[in-house]
Amino acid sequence: MSTILGCIADDFTGATDLAGLLARSGRRVSLRIGVPTTEPADTAAFEVIALKCRTAPVEVAVAECLEALDWLQRSGASRFFWKYCSTFDSTEKGNIGPVAESLMQALGTKQTIYCPAFPENGRSIFMGNLFVGQQPLAESPMKDHPLTPMRDSNLMRLLEPQVTMPVGLVDRLTVAKGAAAVREKLDALEQQGTAHVVVDAVANDDLHIIAQACRDMPLMTGGSAVAMPLPAIYAESGALSTDTPVNQMPTVAAGAIVLSGSCSQMTRKQVAAYVDIAPSYRLDPLVLAVEGTADALAWLSAQSLESNPLIYATAEPCDVRAAQDTLGVEKASELLESALAQLAVAAIEQGAGRVVVAGGETSGAVTQALDVEQLDIGPEIAPGVPWTFCCCADRDIALALKSGNFGAVSFFEDALKKLNDS
Repeated sequence: MSTILGCIADDFTGATDLAGLLARSGRRVSLRIGVPTTEPADTAAFEVIALKCRTAPVEVAVAECLEALDWLQRSGASRFFWKYCSTFDSTEKGNIGPVAESLMQALGTKQTIYCPAFPENGRSIFMGNLFVGQQPLAESPMKDHPLTPMRDSNLMRLLEPQVTMPVGLVDRLTVAKGAAAVREKLDALEQQGTAHVVVDAVANDDLHIIAQACRDMPLMTGGSAVAMPLPAIYAESGALSTDTPVNQMPTVAAGAIVLSGSCSQMTRKQVAAYVDIAPSYRLDPLVLAVEGTADALAWLSAQSLESNPLIYATAEPCDVRAAQDTLGVEKASELLESALAQLAVAAIEQGAGRVVVAGGETSGAVTQALDVEQLDIGPEIAPGVPWTFCCCADRDIALALKSGNFGAVSFFEDALKKLNDS
């Protein structure tokens, strides 16, 4: 069928986050891993292309996103969404603004919005400032992110160095007046030449107002939550047919492996909780640099996958910095991502039908190693984290790809229980 909304995400967990929220509509959502190399086929009403460009050089990120846009246009989409992290992971030399401007130019549109708010996960925007829970972004744990340390909470100040056109704001007071007021403010800003508009949101109701006001924009940008209302809005307008296919969930083997590469504060808590109930093995990048993955692979082969073992590189910030000081930031990350990807392949070969992955970079490495090109979206484990399904090694596999800070402390156990109960 023809695609209604074409989405481009800057990392893999962000893509599953977006796809999971769109799938709440009950309509089929297809997630493509990387820009497809074939012509559009078996397309869904909602197509999401997952890239790995959050920290790529700007010119690389722009080129990949424009390729994704071209494929989505050929799939029939006329509305598009550029998805990035709800904590706006992007320094002044980041990719969020340059990609948005390039997409705007390709689409011939003069304005877009920026709304990374995700109230269900504690991300809100007030007067242009992004909050994580009750903390300003620059005072949250994101200030120490190893790749994109967030040292400013003001989205307009973060965005301005990245773009060539003026940046403006639709504040919470305007949003509270409703979709017509938001639309009127956006039109006024466009007449003034303001191309990039940050929009405040502190609650789900705000997101519905914003989505309604921006429903006809060729391009919207933000976190996943502002896209969540769009299926219902499109259905009400008649753009989404009532006979659009719904999700179908395959049967997968019971054996599972949990792989964690994220070092976020929440993932550290999740790992600490899970090691008490399942066999676990910790990867050390300093050891991997010398000895490789042989010991980890031997440990995995000795485990029963019915026990849902955990292999993790998750560590405290001081340990991460120590490894990076010795190996370099890129080398340390590459070693861990490569090792976790190898272990995912080994687990599948050992019979695993369910793979839980924590961390955006790790998720990208794992899906690429498994040669996954397309995922269908299944039941939601936590806000923004669904189970997904693909064909791997000639059988159906379930993958849960979790952004570092998402999910409850019991996430790993919750994920496996959710699939058993579905």
